[in-house]
Amino acid sequence: MSWVGVMTIVGLFAIAVLVWFYLRRHSLDQLSAIESRHKPDAKIIERADYVEGMQHIPVVLSLTDSSIFYENVDLQAQMELSRIDEVEYADELMTGAAVAANGRVIRLRSHGHTIEFVVPRASADKWSAALPVHRMGEPGSVHSV
Repeated sequence: MSWVGVMTIVGLFAIAVLVWFYLRRHSLDQLSAIESRHKPDAKIIERADYVEGMQHIPVVLSLTDSSIFYENVDLQAQMELSRIDEVEYADELMTGAAVAANGRVIRLRSHGHTIEFVVPRASADKWSAALPVHRMGEPGSVHSV
């Protein structure tokens, strides 16, 4: 391989790395914008991973008096607290996979559908205080405290 060929490959690799860093930084900036948009109404705002199958999708998870929002650049979703049947906190996902030592799972069930989020362990206590554990069939409904 000639000198020009080696330099071309190195240059393409360097461009790919720079593009990857730019896209990663840009997505973090967009998550910050979502956080600031929800800050006035939210009791808790946290960056979390929305777990969909084997994928962990970074989102901003926020709790208001009536809803939970989970959003990123490609996903804008919310769930009304009145529609949540169960709230659980766990150390492993429904698939049995353990989360990192510094993470904790928030599991929400609504009408037979389960949604899981992985939040930092440090903020899991705040979440469980604001959104207490609730089981199906217990009196009352899920609400934020």
